[in-house]
Amino acid sequence: MIGSQIKNKKSDLVLEHARPDDLRALTQVLMVLASLALVWCAAVASSDISLWLTCAAVLLISLFNIRAFALMHECGHGSLFRTQPLNRVFGFVLGVVCGMPQFVWSQHHSYHHATNGDWERYRGPYTTLSVNEYESMSHSQQRLYRGKCSIALAPFVGFIYLIFNPRFTWLKGSMELISHIVAGKIARPHTSMRTIASGFETPCWQSRKQYWHMFWNNVALLSGWALMCWAIGPTRFFAIYVVALSLAGGAGILLFTVQHNFEHSYASDTRHWDHETGAIKGTSFLILPRWLNWFTANIGYHHIHHLSPRIPNYRLVACHDRYRDLFVGVARVKLSSVPRALKFILWDERTQRIISVAEYRAPVDQPV
Repeated sequence: MIGSQIKNKKSDLVLEHARPDDLRALTQVLMVLASLALVWCAAVASSDISLWLTCAAVLLISLFNIRAFALMHECGHGSLFRTQPLNRVFGFVLGVVCGMPQFVWSQHHSYHHATNGDWERYRGPYTTLSVNEYESMSHSQQRLYRGKCSIALAPFVGFIYLIFNPRFTWLKGSMELISHIVAGKIARPHTSMRTIASGFETPCWQSRKQYWHMFWNNVALLSGWALMCWAIGPTRFFAIYVVALSLAGGAGILLFTVQHNFEHSYASDTRHWDHETGAIKGTSFLILPRWLNWFTANIGYHHIHHLSPRIPNYRLVACHDRYRDLFVGVARVKLSSVPRALKFILWDERTQRIISVAEYRAPVDQPV
């Protein structure tokens, strides 16, 4: 378990640094939106001049999309702005930019924060398997499981995560809702549609509020797609959009993964789980170049973010420096170490930590 020092100082840490600044937050949001508009113009203009220039612009769009997603994520925590109406409004706008229904996503993400380090309840975006679950798979299933965490497949995962899944989930659930209402109206013609709809259940959303947020997010996004197709042509628009957002989504998922899946990271069962231990021992400090820290909104300081998601990105560095002595036990993961960290994809329930497939195989591979 983590020492009492962290627990005793946590309230002071939060009190000092959980202080949103509306002007600073607004500047961050407007800057990322303006930058995205400029690099989109550059990508479109360069497509008739040089493919290399277009590729460079697409990479910049991806980076600014990562920053937009990070700011959207903070709006979900209610920590970017001081006032919740501003967090909700700009969270919705940034969610449309990133292709993600922000309110729905933030509720799922809050569950991650509430259970971080408890691998019995939350397994991460790649659904990390326990050793026993991995053992029960066939050789081909094990090979597929190892492959899905590769860097090469990350853009495809990003496409599914940011472009395909939010649209598919909404459409699938909406079609099921319409079918439910039609069938109910046929069976009970005098019952109101609202009453029939109230009895509908789906894994696609958990509440009426979630559904309407998904609805307006998709309406706004698809309207934006239509407008961009009219302005620059569907081929040019989707070529830039799909590549840029897939790269951004893939990079974001990889960064998120190595902040929780790394060598022997804390991975408890529910009975032995401790929140502060999960933040310090089950979360890495991702050492990034200064420019990449900016594009990721300092999310590399993930240990502090998990101690308190109320601390905005523009105060994370100061918080880390102020309480540096408390974080000596946090695992440091350099950018060059990310490929190695991605090999730790199994939850060892016996030792309560994350291990690699090579470690799992080691006792078997050793000569008798």
